[in-house]
Amino acid sequence: MPKADEPNDKAPQSLDARIAAFEARKAAEAPKRAEHEKSSQDGYRLLADLIGGVLVGLGFGWLLDRYAGTGPWGMVGGLLIGMGSSIYIVVRKATKLSAQASARSAKDVTDGDTGGGSTAPKQKRD
Repeated sequence: MPKADEPNDKAPQSLDARIAAFEARKAAEAPKRAEHEKSSQDGYRLLADLIGGVLVGLGFGWLLDRYAGTGPWGMVGGLLIGMGSSIYIVVRKATKLSAQASARSAKDVTDGDTGGGSTAPKQKRD
C-alpha cells in the first residue's frame, strides 16, 4: 500500500479512463433525450398557440366592446374567431409535425434500421 506522500502514477490514468467512459455513455443517451425533449416542446408550443389564440380573440372582442359599445357581442365574436383561428393554426402545425416525424421514421427504415425483428435471410418462393 503506497504512503500518502508518494505519488500514484496510475490514479490519473484510471480517472481519465473513467471520465472517457462516462462521456461516452452520456453521448449515447443524448439523441434519445433530445428526441423526447423536442416532442415535449412541440406539444407545449401547440398548447400555447391554442390558448393564445383564444385569449387574443377575447382581447380584441373586449376592445371592440369597450370602444364601440357593442355590449357582449364583441367578446362573443372575438372568442369564436379566436377559437376558430387557433384551432386552424394548431391543426396545420400538428399536420406539419406529423409529416416531419413520418419522414424521419421513413428515413430510419431506409437507412437499414428495421426496428428489430429477424435477421435471417428471406426464403425465395418457387
